[in-house]
Amino acid sequence: MLGDLTANQIETVLHREVVGRIGCHANNTTYIVPMTYAYDGQFVYGHTREGMKIDMMRKNPKVCFEVDVMENMSNWRSVIAWGTFEELKTPEEREKGMQQLIDRVMPLLTGEMTVSHAMIDTHGKYVEAMKGVLYRIKLTKKTGRYEKR
Repeated sequence: MLGDLTANQIETVLHREVVGRIGCHANNTTYIVPMTYAYDGQFVYGHTREGMKIDMMRKNPKVCFEVDVMENMSNWRSVIAWGTFEELKTPEEREKGMQQLIDRVMPLLTGEMTVSHAMIDTHGKYVEAMKGVLYRIKLTKKTGRYEKR
C-alpha cells in the first residue's frame, strides 16, 4: 500500500535519521549531496567545508531536503522538505549548531578511528570542526510518502 505520511510520522522520520540529502540550485546547475544532520523540530543543522554546496546555497538559499528510510523495496518512508539556508556566523549561533550536531552524531560514532576524527576531543573542546561552515536550514514545508507491504 502506498500512502502519505502524517505530520507526526514526518517529524519522527526527521528526528530519527541522521543522513539526508540537500538539493540546491544556482547558476543553472542543480546539485544534490548527502549530509549528516541534526534536527530540532524547526531547523536541520549541518557542518561542512567550503565548496560547491556552500557556494550554491549562499547564492540561492532556497533548498530542498530529503530523508528516507529503506527497510526494503516494498517497505520505505520518504520525507521531502523545503526551506531556507542560513549560515551560522556568530559564536553563539555556531556553538548552538555544533552542540546540536554533537548531541545527535556522537552517540552513533564507534570504533577508535571514527572517534579519533570526531568533532570534540577528550577534553570536550571543539577541534577542527569549528573551523568549517556551520549552517542550518529552516524547514518551511514538509511532505512524506510511504510504501508498506
